[in-house]
Amino acid sequence: MSVIQVKSNIGIPKYKQIIQSVENGLLEGHLKKGDKLPSVNSIRNRFSLSRDTVFMAFGELKKRGIIEAITGKGYYIKSEDVTIIKKVFLLFDELNIFKEDLYNAFVAALGSDIQVDIFFHHFNEEVFAKHINDNLDNYNYYVIMPASLKNATNVLEKLPQDCVYLLDQTNGELSHYAGVFQNFEDNVFDGLTRLKSHMQHYSNLVLVKPKSNQPNGIFKGFEKFLSKVTIRGYQIDGFDALIPKKGDAYFVLDDRSLIELIKKIKQTSLVIGEDVGIIAYNDSLLKEVFEGGITTISTNFKEMGARMAHMIKNEEFAQIKNPNNILIRKSL
Repeated sequence: MSVIQVKSNIGIPKYKQIIQSVENGLLEGHLKKGDKLPSVNSIRNRFSLSRDTVFMAFGELKKRGIIEAITGKGYYIKSEDVTIIKKVFLLFDELNIFKEDLYNAFVAALGSDIQVDIFFHHFNEEVFAKHINDNLDNYNYYVIMPASLKNATNVLEKLPQDCVYLLDQTNGELSHYAGVFQNFEDNVFDGLTRLKSHMQHYSNLVLVKPKSNQPNGIFKGFEKFLSKVTIRGYQIDGFDALIPKKGDAYFVLDDRSLIELIKKIKQTSLVIGEDVGIIAYNDSLLKEVFEGGITTISTNFKEMGARMAHMIKNEEFAQIKNPNNILIRKSL
Protein backbone atom coordinates (compact mmCIF):
# COMPACT_ATOMS: atom_id res chain seq x y z
CA MET A 1 0.00 0.00 0.00
CA SER A 2 1.37 3.38 -1.04
CA VAL A 3 2.07 5.91 1.69
CA ILE A 4 0.33 8.55 -0.45
CA GLN A 5 -3.46 8.41 -0.60
CA VAL A 6 -5.65 10.84 -2.55
CA LYS A 7 -9.43 10.54 -2.81
CA SER A 8 -11.98 12.49 -4.80
CA ASN A 9 -15.08 14.27 -3.50
CA ILE A 10 -14.18 14.29 0.19
CA GLY A 11 -13.97 18.09 0.54
CA ILE A 12 -10.21 18.24 1.15
CA PRO A 13 -7.96 19.76 -1.55
CA LYS A 14 -5.82 17.07 -3.15
CA TYR A 15 -2.53 18.78 -2.38
CA LYS A 16 -3.51 18.82 1.30
CA GLN A 17 -4.30 15.10 1.13
CA ILE A 18 -0.74 14.47 -0.05
CA ILE A 19 0.58 16.51 2.88
CA GLN A 20 -1.68 14.65 5.31
CA SER A 21 -0.52 11.32 3.86
CA VAL A 22 3.11 12.15 4.61
CA GLU A 23 2.21 13.42 8.09
CA ASN A 24 0.20 10.28 8.86
CA GLY A 25 3.01 8.10 7.54
CA LEU A 26 5.42 9.74 9.95
CA LEU A 27 3.04 9.60 12.91
CA GLU A 28 2.22 5.93 12.30
CA GLY A 29 5.85 4.94 11.76
CA HIS A 30 5.50 3.99 8.09
CA LEU A 31 7.94 6.77 7.16
CA LYS A 32 11.27 7.50 8.79
CA LYS A 33 13.98 10.09 8.37
CA GLY A 34 15.92 9.31 5.19
CA ASP A 35 13.09 7.45 3.46
CA LYS A 36 12.45 8.29 -0.19
CA LEU A 37 8.97 9.45 -1.21
CA PRO A 38 7.20 8.33 -4.38
CA SER A 39 8.18 10.46 -7.36
CA VAL A 40 6.12 13.40 -8.56
CA ASN A 41 5.27 11.59 -11.77
CA SER A 42 4.19 8.38 -10.03
CA ILE A 43 1.82 10.29 -7.72
CA ARG A 44 0.49 12.32 -10.65
CA ASN A 45 -0.17 9.24 -12.78
CA ARG A 46 -1.67 7.11 -10.03
CA PHE A 47 -4.20 9.70 -8.88
CA SER A 48 -4.68 11.60 -12.19
CA LEU A 49 -3.33 14.83 -10.75
CA SER A 50 -1.48 17.72 -12.29
CA ARG A 51 2.23 18.04 -11.56
CA ASP A 52 1.48 21.46 -10.04
CA THR A 53 -0.73 19.82 -7.39
CA VAL A 54 2.04 17.45 -6.35
CA PHE A 55 4.67 20.20 -6.42
CA MET A 56 2.43 22.39 -4.26
CA ALA A 57 2.19 19.65 -1.62
CA PHE A 58 5.92 18.86 -1.73
CA GLY A 59 6.76 22.57 -1.67
CA GLU A 60 4.78 23.07 1.53
CA LEU A 61 6.41 20.03 3.16
CA LYS A 62 9.81 21.34 2.10
CA LYS A 63 9.15 24.76 3.61
CA ARG A 64 8.21 23.08 6.87
CA GLY A 65 11.49 21.19 6.83
CA ILE A 66 9.80 17.77 6.68
CA ILE A 67 11.20 16.78 3.27
CA GLU A 68 14.13 17.81 1.12
CA ALA A 69 14.81 17.59 -2.59
CA ILE A 70 18.06 15.93 -3.67
CA THR A 71 18.94 16.86 -7.25
CA GLY A 72 18.67 13.93 -9.61
CA LYS A 73 17.37 11.57 -6.92
CA GLY A 74 14.00 12.85 -5.68
CA TYR A 75 12.37 13.81 -2.40
CA TYR A 76 13.41 12.38 0.98
CA ILE A 77 12.18 12.67 4.56
CA LYS A 78 14.36 15.23 6.33
CA SER A 79 12.53 15.54 9.67
CA GLU A 80 9.95 13.48 11.50
CA ASP A 81 8.60 16.50 13.41
CA VAL A 82 5.13 17.21 12.00
CA THR A 83 4.25 19.69 14.78
CA ILE A 84 6.01 22.50 12.91
CA ILE A 85 3.35 24.08 10.73
CA LYS A 86 5.51 26.88 9.33
CA LYS A 87 9.16 27.93 9.18
CA VAL A 88 10.61 31.42 9.34
CA PHE A 89 13.95 32.50 7.90
CA LEU A 90 15.26 35.30 10.12
CA LEU A 91 18.25 37.29 8.85
CA PHE A 92 19.77 39.77 11.32
CA ASP A 93 22.55 42.24 10.60
CA GLU A 94 24.27 41.45 13.91
CA LEU A 95 23.49 40.17 17.39
CA ASN A 96 23.63 42.55 20.33
CA ILE A 97 21.66 42.89 23.53
CA PHE A 98 18.92 44.92 21.78
CA LYS A 99 18.53 42.42 18.93
CA GLU A 100 18.49 39.60 21.49
CA ASP A 101 15.46 41.23 23.15
CA LEU A 102 13.82 41.54 19.74
CA TYR A 103 14.54 37.89 18.88
CA ASN A 104 13.23 36.54 22.19
CA ALA A 105 10.01 38.57 21.93
CA PHE A 106 9.54 37.49 18.30
CA VAL A 107 9.97 33.77 19.00
CA ALA A 108 7.81 33.86 22.12
CA ALA A 109 4.97 35.62 20.31
CA LEU A 110 5.06 33.20 17.35
CA GLY A 111 4.51 30.13 19.51
CA SER A 112 6.03 26.66 19.53
CA ASP A 113 4.51 25.43 16.26
CA ILE A 114 6.46 27.92 14.13
CA GLN A 115 10.17 27.25 13.74
CA VAL A 116 12.60 30.17 13.45
CA ASP A 117 16.07 29.73 11.95
CA ILE A 118 18.35 32.71 12.50
CA PHE A 119 21.22 33.88 10.29
CA PHE A 120 23.55 36.91 10.34
CA HIS A 121 25.02 38.94 7.47
CA HIS A 122 27.23 41.31 9.52
CA PHE A 123 26.66 44.13 7.00
CA ASN A 124 28.38 42.10 4.27
CA GLU A 125 26.56 42.18 0.92
CA GLU A 126 27.98 38.86 -0.26
CA VAL A 127 26.99 37.08 2.94
CA PHE A 128 23.53 38.70 2.76
CA ALA A 129 23.03 37.43 -0.80
CA LYS A 130 24.40 33.95 -0.05
CA HIS A 131 22.10 33.36 2.92
CA ILE A 132 19.06 34.28 0.84
CA ASN A 133 20.13 32.45 -2.34
CA ASP A 134 20.88 29.29 -0.35
CA ASN A 135 17.41 29.32 1.22
CA LEU A 136 15.09 30.14 -1.67
CA ASP A 137 11.82 28.16 -1.36
CA ASN A 138 12.91 26.63 1.96
CA TYR A 139 10.73 28.79 4.24
CA ASN A 140 7.19 30.10 4.52
CA TYR A 141 8.32 33.58 5.56
CA TYR A 142 11.49 35.62 5.31
CA VAL A 143 12.08 38.24 8.01
CA ILE A 144 15.08 40.33 7.08
CA MET A 145 17.14 43.24 8.39
CA PRO A 146 18.47 44.82 5.19
CA ALA A 147 20.43 47.45 7.15
CA SER A 148 21.79 49.95 4.62
CA LEU A 149 23.13 47.37 2.15
CA LYS A 150 23.10 48.85 -1.35
CA ASN A 151 22.28 45.64 -3.21
CA ALA A 152 19.51 44.47 -0.89
CA THR A 153 16.71 45.27 -3.35
CA ASN A 154 18.09 43.07 -6.14
CA VAL A 155 18.57 40.14 -3.79
CA LEU A 156 15.14 40.43 -2.16
CA GLU A 157 13.43 40.41 -5.56
CA LYS A 158 14.24 36.70 -5.79
CA LEU A 159 11.77 36.03 -2.97
CA PRO A 160 7.94 36.18 -3.24
CA GLN A 161 7.04 39.70 -2.09
CA ASP A 162 4.16 38.52 0.10
CA CYS A 163 6.53 36.25 2.06
CA VAL A 164 9.04 38.99 2.91
CA TYR A 165 8.93 41.17 6.03
CA LEU A 166 11.55 43.78 6.83
CA LEU A 167 12.84 44.70 10.28
CA ASP A 168 14.46 47.79 11.74
CA GLN A 169 15.51 49.68 8.60
CA THR A 170 13.98 50.43 5.23
CA ASN A 171 14.34 52.90 2.35
CA GLY A 172 12.43 54.13 -0.67
CA GLU A 173 13.49 51.18 -2.84
CA LEU A 174 12.06 48.74 -0.28
CA SER A 175 8.82 50.60 0.41
CA HIS A 176 6.69 47.87 -1.21
CA TYR A 177 7.58 45.39 1.54
CA ALA A 178 5.73 44.96 4.81
CA GLY A 179 7.65 45.43 8.01
CA VAL A 180 8.26 47.09 11.35
CA PHE A 181 10.76 49.92 11.17
CA GLN A 182 12.56 52.61 13.06
CA ASN A 183 12.57 56.13 11.67
CA PHE A 184 16.05 56.95 12.90
CA GLU A 185 16.03 60.60 11.83
CA ASP A 186 12.72 61.33 13.55
CA ASN A 187 13.64 59.28 16.62
CA VAL A 188 16.86 61.19 17.22
CA PHE A 189 15.37 64.60 16.43
CA ASP A 190 12.27 64.06 18.57
CA GLY A 191 14.29 62.46 21.37
CA LEU A 192 16.83 65.27 21.58
CA THR A 193 14.05 67.85 21.36
CA ARG A 194 12.31 66.26 24.35
CA LEU A 195 15.61 66.30 26.25
CA LYS A 196 16.32 69.93 25.39
CA SER A 197 15.32 71.29 28.80
CA HIS A 198 17.73 68.85 30.45
CA MET A 199 20.63 70.12 28.33
CA GLN A 200 20.28 73.83 29.02
CA HIS A 201 23.26 74.06 31.38
CA TYR A 202 25.57 72.32 28.89
CA SER A 203 27.57 74.33 26.36
CA ASN A 204 27.95 71.70 23.63
CA LEU A 205 26.28 68.52 22.48
CA VAL A 206 28.88 66.17 21.00
CA LEU A 207 27.93 63.14 18.91
CA VAL A 208 30.68 60.53 19.03
CA LYS A 209 30.63 58.50 15.80
CA PRO A 210 31.61 54.88 16.51
CA LYS A 211 33.41 52.37 14.33
CA SER A 212 30.33 50.17 14.22
CA ASN A 213 27.74 50.46 11.43
CA GLN A 214 25.04 53.00 12.22
CA PRO A 215 22.05 54.20 10.16
CA ASN A 216 22.62 57.50 8.41
CA GLY A 217 19.29 58.76 9.72
CA ILE A 218 20.80 59.09 13.21
CA PHE A 219 23.30 61.66 11.99
CA LYS A 220 20.65 63.49 9.97
CA GLY A 221 18.41 63.70 13.04
CA PHE A 222 21.31 65.07 15.10
CA GLU A 223 22.12 67.79 12.55
CA LYS A 224 18.42 68.65 12.20
CA PHE A 225 18.18 69.13 15.95
CA LEU A 226 21.23 71.43 16.03
CA SER A 227 19.78 73.51 13.19
CA LYS A 228 16.63 74.27 15.16
CA VAL A 229 17.94 74.95 18.67
CA THR A 230 20.38 77.34 20.32
CA ILE A 231 22.54 74.52 21.70
CA ARG A 232 25.86 74.24 19.94
CA GLY A 233 27.11 70.86 18.85
CA TYR A 234 29.27 68.85 16.51
CA GLN A 235 30.27 65.31 15.53
CA ILE A 236 33.62 63.64 16.13
CA ASP A 237 35.00 60.35 14.81
CA GLY A 238 35.82 58.03 17.68
CA PHE A 239 37.50 58.64 21.01
CA ASP A 240 41.17 58.82 20.11
CA ALA A 241 41.40 62.60 20.30
CA LEU A 242 38.53 63.17 22.72
CA ILE A 243 39.25 64.92 26.01
CA PRO A 244 36.10 65.23 28.14
CA LYS A 245 35.34 68.86 28.93
CA LYS A 246 33.23 70.41 31.63
CA GLY A 247 30.00 71.72 30.16
CA ASP A 248 29.82 69.17 27.32
CA ALA A 249 27.08 66.58 26.86
CA TYR A 250 27.93 63.50 24.83
CA PHE A 251 25.65 61.47 22.58
CA VAL A 252 26.97 57.90 22.10
CA LEU A 253 25.51 55.24 19.84
CA ASP A 254 26.83 51.89 21.06
CA ASP A 255 27.93 50.21 24.27
CA ARG A 256 31.64 50.27 23.43
CA SER A 257 31.50 54.03 22.91
CA LEU A 258 29.66 54.46 26.22
CA ILE A 259 32.26 52.46 28.13
CA GLU A 260 35.17 54.26 26.47
CA LEU A 261 33.62 57.64 27.26
CA ILE A 262 33.07 56.78 30.92
CA LYS A 263 36.63 55.45 31.21
CA LYS A 264 37.94 58.80 29.93
CA ILE A 265 35.69 60.76 32.27
CA LYS A 266 36.92 58.63 35.19
CA GLN A 267 40.45 59.81 34.44
CA THR A 268 39.35 63.37 35.24
CA SER A 269 37.65 65.02 38.21
CA LEU A 270 34.47 65.59 36.19
CA VAL A 271 31.16 64.32 37.58
CA ILE A 272 28.71 62.62 35.21
CA GLY A 273 25.32 64.30 35.29
CA GLU A 274 26.76 67.53 36.68
CA ASP A 275 29.94 68.57 34.88
CA VAL A 276 29.31 66.43 31.82
CA GLY A 277 26.18 64.80 30.44
CA ILE A 278 25.65 61.52 28.61
CA ILE A 279 22.86 60.44 26.27
CA ALA A 280 23.00 56.93 24.82
CA TYR A 281 21.11 55.41 21.89
CA ASN A 282 19.13 52.22 22.59
CA ASP A 283 18.32 51.19 26.12
CA SER A 284 19.46 48.09 28.03
CA LEU A 285 19.71 46.78 31.58
CA LEU A 286 23.34 47.92 31.58
CA LYS A 287 22.31 51.52 30.99
CA GLU A 288 19.61 51.30 33.62
CA VAL A 289 22.13 50.56 36.38
CA PHE A 290 25.49 51.81 35.03
CA GLU A 291 26.79 54.93 36.81
CA GLY A 292 23.44 55.43 38.51
CA GLY A 293 21.58 55.29 35.19
CA ILE A 294 22.26 56.49 31.63
CA THR A 295 19.68 58.62 29.82
CA THR A 296 18.63 56.95 26.58
CA ILE A 297 16.76 57.52 23.35
CA SER A 298 15.53 54.08 22.39
CA THR A 299 13.09 52.18 20.24
CA ASN A 300 11.16 49.38 21.91
CA PHE A 301 12.80 46.23 20.56
CA LYS A 302 10.49 43.85 22.43
CA GLU A 303 7.50 45.60 20.88
CA MET A 304 9.15 45.35 17.46
CA GLY A 305 9.59 41.60 17.80
CA ALA A 306 6.09 40.97 19.12
CA ARG A 307 4.51 43.16 16.42
CA MET A 308 6.39 41.35 13.66
CA ALA A 309 5.21 38.00 15.02
CA HIS A 310 1.62 39.28 15.02
CA MET A 311 1.95 40.31 11.37
CA ILE A 312 3.23 36.89 10.34
CA LYS A 313 0.63 34.89 12.29
CA ASN A 314 -2.13 36.98 10.74
CA GLU A 315 -0.48 37.26 7.31
CA GLU A 316 -0.91 41.01 7.60
CA PHE A 317 0.60 43.51 5.20
CA ALA A 318 1.51 46.70 7.04
CA GLN A 319 4.33 49.21 7.32
CA ILE A 320 4.63 50.11 10.97
CA LYS A 321 6.81 52.71 12.64
CA ASN A 322 7.98 51.23 15.91
CA PRO A 323 7.41 53.35 19.05
CA ASN A 324 10.30 55.32 20.55
CA ASN A 325 11.00 55.98 24.23
CA ILE A 326 12.94 58.58 26.21
CA LEU A 327 14.31 57.39 29.55
CA ILE A 328 15.73 60.22 31.65
CA ARG A 329 18.27 59.12 34.24
CA LYS A 330 21.10 60.48 36.35
CA SER A 331 23.59 60.95 33.48
CA LEU A 332 21.79 64.05 32.18
